[in-house]
Amino acid sequence: MITIERVSPAVMEQEAQNNNIELPIEQTEVWEDFQAGIAGRRPWGALLVRSNDNLVAVISLIDMETHGYHYLRAMHGPVWKTKPTEAQEQAVIKALVSFVKSHDRHVAFLRIDTWFSNGTFPVLSTVPYNETVVLDVTGGDDAILARMKGRGRRDVRKALRESPAEIADETEKAAKDFSEYYAVMVETAKRDGFTPAPMTDYTDMIKALGPNHCHVFAARIDGKVVAWSLVTLQGKTGVYYYASMLTSVRRLHVPDKLLYSVACMLGEAGYEKLDLMGIGNDFAPSLKSLNEFKTKFTKETTQLAAGRDVPVKKTFYSMLRLLQSLRHKMQGKKQGNADKMAIKKAADQKAHEAAESKKAAKAAAHQERKSEKEAAAKAAPAQSTPAKATPTKSPEQATKPAAPVQPASSSSQSADSAAQPAPQQVAEADSKPASAQQESSQSDESTNK
Repeated sequence: MITIERVSPAVMEQEAQNNNIELPIEQTEVWEDFQAGIAGRRPWGALLVRSNDNLVAVISLIDMETHGYHYLRAMHGPVWKTKPTEAQEQAVIKALVSFVKSHDRHVAFLRIDTWFSNGTFPVLSTVPYNETVVLDVTGGDDAILARMKGRGRRDVRKALRESPAEIADETEKAAKDFSEYYAVMVETAKRDGFTPAPMTDYTDMIKALGPNHCHVFAARIDGKVVAWSLVTLQGKTGVYYYASMLTSVRRLHVPDKLLYSVACMLGEAGYEKLDLMGIGNDFAPSLKSLNEFKTKFTKETTQLAAGRDVPVKKTFYSMLRLLQSLRHKMQGKKQGNADKMAIKKAADQKAHEAAESKKAAKAAAHQERKSEKEAAAKAAPAQSTPAKATPTKSPEQATKPAAPVQPASSSSQSADSAAQPAPQQVAEADSKPASAQQESSQSDESTNK
């Protein structure tokens, strides 16, 4: 028989400790206090879950108000003493729904992490994951390096040799002024295609969790922050919660040096694990882009329960899913139209550029022909001006002796010869040079075009 008891966060943490249940930071009192400072959120309750009077799990729930309705969120909860069977999990889920119904009529559904999907639905929002990478940071720097895949060791060693970045714990500095770090996150978001949270989300988190539960590590080159990570701390585990990097240092191996340095510092401080927070697989395909970087730091990955929705108000929840489906269809249609418009715009732009290019080429060709024609026209007088010729004699003039009188036969021959114009003189008088004719022909052809 499953029973549920509502207790204070402090009591829940103590019971978890008594039963060797390691709580993630999201299931602690300090996290409740942090969430209480965010608009639309409030701690709903810390619960002990027992089976036949034996503690089997604990769970801390946050009331989330959005779009006019409420749901309860338990990040990384419930936290089990041992991994449950499907039947055990189903029994606890059923008991949780019944308990919530009897205590709060406003709750539409639960969003909890489950090992099995039966009786649950994919979340309406956010991107859950069921696989992560956890580094063992015990044994010193060399041991941390030795446990990596070969690719990870090679990249880290190269980063230690070549990266000019200097790594340091800058928690105190970031708590005073986060603007320099936030600028890096803004560039990261622009590059990777997501919208960054407001800067206050980070500063509030740093302040609310405090230095015992939250640290900021930064990489600087020439005094400038080029990359940073925010790490949460709880028990013996650190979580690489947020990280960002400037595009300009992408090839300087800064991320490898930063992560390895953080792992070494945590190990030196007595922590045992560093969770890199989620990788992609068939359950979370959108996260697959993270795999190449994260998976090189360990030889094995870690499976875990993933966020799922559990309806409390079944009819209302069905309506929410229907609305989501319609919204996705509309967004898909809008995206389709937007894609078509983008394609048309690109085609129009390409056609315009082609027309402009053709127009420019035609103008250049015309100008070239014009220049050649002008040059030819200038050269024409020198080439075509005939030598000063003696006027052609008429037959009558030709009979006049221009020299001492010759015999008649000789005079007749001279007259016949003089009656034919000289071929060279006719050509010079009646025709243009060949080059001028060609230019004229080209000009006419160009005009017709």
